[in-house]
Amino acid sequence: MSVLFKDGLVFQGKKILPSGFCVLVEGNVIKRVAPHAEFVGFDGEVISLEGKTLLPGLIDCHVHLVFSGQSDLQATVSTLKQHDLVLRSLYNAQQILEGGVTSIRDCAGHDYIEVAVRDACNAGLFKGPTIKVAGKAICMTGGHIHFMARQADGPQEVIKAVREQVLHGVDLIKLMATGGVVTEGVNPEDSHFDDQELLAGVKEAHRFQKTVACHAQGADGIRNAVLAGVDSIEHGIFLNDDSMNEMVKRGTFLVPTICALKAMLDGDEIPDYMREKCARLEDRQKEAIISFYKAGGKLVMGTDSGTPGNHHGDNAQELQFMVDMGISSEDALIAATFNGADLMRLKDRGSIQEGYKADLLVVDGNPFNDISKASDKNNHQIVMKDGGIIVDRRTSIAHKISLAA
Repeated sequence: MSVLFKDGLVFQGKKILPSGFCVLVEGNVIKRVAPHAEFVGFDGEVISLEGKTLLPGLIDCHVHLVFSGQSDLQATVSTLKQHDLVLRSLYNAQQILEGGVTSIRDCAGHDYIEVAVRDACNAGLFKGPTIKVAGKAICMTGGHIHFMARQADGPQEVIKAVREQVLHGVDLIKLMATGGVVTEGVNPEDSHFDDQELLAGVKEAHRFQKTVACHAQGADGIRNAVLAGVDSIEHGIFLNDDSMNEMVKRGTFLVPTICALKAMLDGDEIPDYMREKCARLEDRQKEAIISFYKAGGKLVMGTDSGTPGNHHGDNAQELQFMVDMGISSEDALIAATFNGADLMRLKDRGSIQEGYKADLLVVDGNPFNDISKASDKNNHQIVMKDGGIIVDRRTSIAHKISLAA
């Protein structure tokens, strides 16, 4: 099957292509990107982009499929049966895909059930985004999300915990360098793992070609994590100039997850201890993100979807929150496409290039003039995954995916 996209704006992933470029999809790949004149006489399916923009499918580098926005995360994983959690995680993955996000990184799950969801979606048994998973987060005893994490103390135990994740077939390692918001009784500003524990964990992960995502909110924990060589800092609330400069020099990614904090501040059923933590982090988050952005740091889109009040399928709204903070629309879209693929090591996704997988998003209007055209899923006209149309809103009735592939 061949499909030609023509007569609209095309964002390649790092730049807008010249006017008049078309994109030809054959099977599950992008076959040709070239000026319109090359396709005169094309007799396959033609999709007009007049008044629309063609983008790479969005990439969310921080989700939690096992959760569905409940306020009590510990109760979710302790009371629901595993088969329920598996089906819920698959449903959540498909909601994310319907929302225009074609690749995701699950940054900590429960008892490796997300590994099965990853395998089913990536193999094409079920329709879903391309998924990479961290397995169990690794935290200190009593640390952040200890109720679902692999608790470890000391460098040797951290090394063992990393090896356990590798045994279970994870794609990346998640280390918890500080406290966080959703765990009662821990302080986001406190450093948890020390520099030697983090260094041991990162070295072992990299030895097995696994990237390392590090939950780090407090300043000391961020610095320890960056100097240990992690690939991405998740949240980075209290990022200071020293750590920021080190991240820019090393090419360490920042995954801000603005959605998570905003959802908890705006939610009606959020526990008081979470709301109190969020209130003191709110202003500091914006300061950290914009300082990093202005310093030339590498931003990627991540939403933390699944956390309290933060629902799967609404992931694209992170683009609006990034722009509202002062990030340009173009840079927000680069963060959500090209940079996300770079962090996830997706060598054939995140860009509209010949030979890349046909993960594409068609939106109404021009998102560079109005980011809501991409951030509001109601403005998504077509979601394409691996060359197949998943959502089609060109008619009055939106056509969506069926459960099985």
